[in-house]
This record gives sequence, structure tokens and C-alpha cells, in this order.
Amino acid sequence: MGITKLDQLLEVVKASPKKRLIAAFANDEHTIEAVYKAIEAGIVEATLIGDEKTIKEVCKLHNFDCNKFHIVQEADEQKAGFHAVSLINKGEGNILMKGLLSTDKYMRAILNKETGLMPGSKAILSHVTVIETPAYHKLILCSDVAIIPAPDLTQKIAIANYLIQTAKVLQIDKPKIAVLAATEQMLPGMQACVDAAIISKMTERGQIKGAYVDGPLSLDTALDKESAIIKKLTSSVAGDADGLLFPNIEAGNIFYKSATKLANGELAAMVMGAKAPCILTSRGDSAKSKMYSIALAALSAK
Repeated sequence: MGITKLDQLLEVVKASPKKRLIAAFANDEHTIEAVYKAIEAGIVEATLIGDEKTIKEVCKLHNFDCNKFHIVQEADEQKAGFHAVSLINKGEGNILMKGLLSTDKYMRAILNKETGLMPGSKAILSHVTVIETPAYHKLILCSDVAIIPAPDLTQKIAIANYLIQTAKVLQIDKPKIAVLAATEQMLPGMQACVDAAIISKMTERGQIKGAYVDGPLSLDTALDKESAIIKKLTSSVAGDADGLLFPNIEAGNIFYKSATKLANGELAAMVMGAKAPCILTSRGDSAKSKMYSIALAALSAK
């Protein structure tokens, strides 16, 4: 059946070899708390790059033993990002994590052509989020909510494969991936419908492997069995989707924030497609969400 609750991630990852996490500009309480708890849980070892004085003040405030971390002094957030990436490239870490630096500076360090983490010029990065909400009977994987504004067909194919890979990490043997549009009808004038139909047919013909993939599907038909029945859909995915592939970043980001802010959702999130998993949560996300993200990345890391 696979992992159905985020807390289960923590138990599964403890049975895996311990990974080393590198946190870029880890000056904030949420990042430090999440990393500290991950260390205490035996999930990772960690290097914090940031302002040492600030990090130690946060540790003192929360009674964290700062000797649990390896701390590297770097008070400039962009330099902290580049330093963190360099440690991953040197083999001194398996997981990259964003601390208090802005997303654009974090991504700048990852995407740098000379010193970044891109495995090739044609590599595609995508943000994958795993959401647990009381409103749904299992975890929901979704992408892309943070990196690719308007994915084309090639990017959507990469996103579909990243959703499948993440589902496998969650021990879902054959995940059900819904390629979303505003309607479940095949409308040639709507590009999201056309792309969804192509990706669905590619899966039927074995060009995308390891999952059931169907589309176009509207959000209600993807997640609600009654809606799928009422609309007379015959589908291996409709009403029971594990993963949602969004047509654009606006749709994905709004869903992600609605699930967490209005439906009491918790999440784990990371960037895929780089040389190592890159944890990318919002600076406003809870320490708990960041802890789950560490566990997800640790399970995904080589």
C-alpha cells in the first residue's frame, strides 16, 4: 500500500543509511529546529552554513546542543548558497537544504553553469510536494508549484517522471498520476488538455513507465470518486489519484497553499533533477514540514 502518512516517512528513513545534509544560510529557527530534530531522530548528520553567532543564539534560546552541528561561518546569504552547493559537489553532503536565503538566490547557486548542481545542459528541475491533509484518504504528490511557471510538453513529461520516482520512494508500487486541466473533456483548443492527452497516450504505449497516468482530468474528477462516477469517467486514476501534474505554476501554487492553509495540510517538499535532492520549502513553512522534507530527501538521496 505504501506510505500513507508523513510520520511514516520518519520511521522508514531510520532504517536507511544516514545521509549528510548541508543547510544554506541556516540562520532561522525553523530550519535549525528541523535539522536538530532530524539529527536527534537519527535521520541525518548536518552542516549549517550561516552566521555562527546567530545560529548559536537560536540554539541557546531553544536549548539545542550546537555541537550536534558542524557550523561554517558565512554571513552573506548568496555566498552561503554557493558554499553549500560546493560541499555537495565535493561529496561532503548528500542533501541540500534552503535556510533563510531567498528562493531566487538558492536556485541561482543550484543552476550556476560552472559551480552548480545541474547534471547537464538539458536537465529539468522540478519541485515535488507531498501533502497530507485530513480531507483526503492518502498522501497527495503534486508538481510543479514553485519552479516552472508554464511547463511545456517536454517539461510536463519530466514532471510526470519525477512524480512517479517520488511515489516509488513512498513505496507506492504503481502510482496513479492525474494530468490536470480545467476540464476532463478533451478540448483541442485548450493546451493543457492536449498535453494531458499526449502524456496519457505515451504511458499507454510504454514511453512513460511504472504508473497509471490519465488526463485530462479536472481536480474534482482526479480526487473525488463521486464526481468521476457522475461524469461517467472510466479511468484507473479518476477519484483515487496519488499524484497531480498541474498545467501551470499558478494552479499548483494555489492548490499547495490552499491545502496547507485552509485544509490543515502538512507537507514535505524537494527539488528534483539536480545531482542531489534539494529541499525547498517556504520560509514561512513550519519546522515540522521542514523535518518531513528532510526525511523525504534522505530517502531519495543516493
